[in-house]
Amino acid sequence: MKVGILGAGPAGLYAAILIKRIRPDAQIKIFEQNPMDSTWGFGVVFSDKALSFLRDDDPLTADLIEPHMETWDEIRITHQDQTIVIDGVGFSAIGRLQMLRLLQQRAAEYGVFPEYNNRIENLKSFDDCDFVIGADGVNSIIRTKSSKIYGVHTNVIRNWFCWYGVEKPFNSLTQTFKTFQHGYINAHHYRYATDLSTFIVECDEQSFQDVGFALMSESESREYCESIFADTLQGHKLVSNHSIWRQFPVLSNRRWYNGNHVLVGDALHTAHYSIGSGTRLALEDVIALVKALAATGFDITKGFAKYQQERQVVLDKLAVAALRSARWYENFAEHMSLSPWEFAYSYITRSGRISAEKLRQMSPNFASELESRGVYRN
Repeated sequence: MKVGILGAGPAGLYAAILIKRIRPDAQIKIFEQNPMDSTWGFGVVFSDKALSFLRDDDPLTADLIEPHMETWDEIRITHQDQTIVIDGVGFSAIGRLQMLRLLQQRAAEYGVFPEYNNRIENLKSFDDCDFVIGADGVNSIIRTKSSKIYGVHTNVIRNWFCWYGVEKPFNSLTQTFKTFQHGYINAHHYRYATDLSTFIVECDEQSFQDVGFALMSESESREYCESIFADTLQGHKLVSNHSIWRQFPVLSNRRWYNGNHVLVGDALHTAHYSIGSGTRLALEDVIALVKALAATGFDITKGFAKYQQERQVVLDKLAVAALRSARWYENFAEHMSLSPWEFAYSYITRSGRISAEKLRQMSPNFASELESRGVYRN
């Protein structure tokens, strides 16, 4: 069996690992357009219990990655210079490059070595493959070549964001919302190593235009963001890594496969970074795909159909929650007049998945404080 994979990010590498584990005879070739140690962004964040979704089926990979992860069990919301702690909301994070290297190590154990610096423009490179997995991200070549067949739907969140790093560890996932001379701005920051953190700066469309970010160089933008968040950074400098201003693309597909081509991860769907599930969803796509193929004896006609039928039910629910969260951020300026406690409540319930009862169970201290302040009644 010959398998082609386009993209050597977490999804592509993990697909190779799972396939080789089930079918050691499989011949797998992976093409990646970027250099081996090149990656965008800084940290990968996972909601809930880190890699528990991997552990039952793949403890070796979980055991390899989890010791390198930073974990915490609360969120902090800073608004109007007051910090509100939301207990019971756990996250874990790991450096993107660290995670890629660990998955490269696992793939190498199965004899899989991606071809880096190889941008595929012509899918004829996969003509000899029994099936091909498109794990090549939001600008997927495989999807773009047949966009009408896949039924691609895209739009963008109006907010603008820029992804930085900083050599300062933050105790937990923190959201720092600020009112400044040009409007409203927010920073998502969390540590992904003992001395390193991700620092995402985000602002609404009006503030973006009024500041003039679009006219600034990369260094000018970085320095301006440092000045706005000087009290948060405490003297530390932001670190750039392709740190340009972007708008988040919301992408979905009506059909997940075409012939012997199938999509996973950001090539198939996107989930706003505010829910901390993008990489997890990509890995879960791969798990669902390989399980469906194994269950059908690697009959791609039946396996691909089974993959979409079973995985889409779960994914659609998460997509709705992710879009609600993204829309809240898109309109966060509307909430800036709220008191810190009201603002924090609006934040934690933004996706529509947390009822008052669930909040009390999940975050008893936060819920109790809300009740004592009359923000809501359970």
